[in-house]
Amino acid sequence: MDKVRTGETRRETKETDIYVCVQLDGRGSADIDTGIGFFDHMLTAFSVHSGISMTVKVKGDLYVDCHHTIEDTGISLGQALGQALGKKSGIVRYGTAYIPMDESLAMCSLDISNRPFLVFNAEFKNQSCGEYDLCMTEEFFRAFAFNAGITMHINLMYGSNDHHKAEAIYKAVAHALREAVEFTADGSTLSTKGVL
Repeated sequence: MDKVRTGETRRETKETDIYVCVQLDGRGSADIDTGIGFFDHMLTAFSVHSGISMTVKVKGDLYVDCHHTIEDTGISLGQALGQALGKKSGIVRYGTAYIPMDESLAMCSLDISNRPFLVFNAEFKNQSCGEYDLCMTEEFFRAFAFNAGITMHINLMYGSNDHHKAEAIYKAVAHALREAVEFTADGSTLSTKGVL
């Protein structure tokens, strides 16, 4: 299992121009520029805490709002991760993490299964953190999960500060993913079907 697992995508539409490169077995180094400060902060935390090195460069139609930029980044990041995982054989597959952020607590449980699904239970008090619309947290993870082939359950257990709540969510997903992409001890595929 010495192969370096990398994925690279380029997405160009009338709304966004996105380049993403990921290295699963990196050191969580992040080179992020989406044009949305809070989103950069979340993706940097996502990279550092997952251990997945990421380059994410985005030019989006932010004069409209942040929707296309964030959702399309989720699509591109999911595709790059799926590419890096290949057939998804020989990985632990499952990961679960509870992450506290001061008064907030978030949980993520996921299965890299090729059967994409998202359950998202979180509420925010405010519309935004900086230029980041908090409702886009769900949209980002839906786009990411569906394009990476992941069943993902995200639950915000409690919290009061929206910055802390969002950051706990991103970090919970990161730690669950970090666990799931590890190799099994014998390189076997964890499925009764023999394939994911």
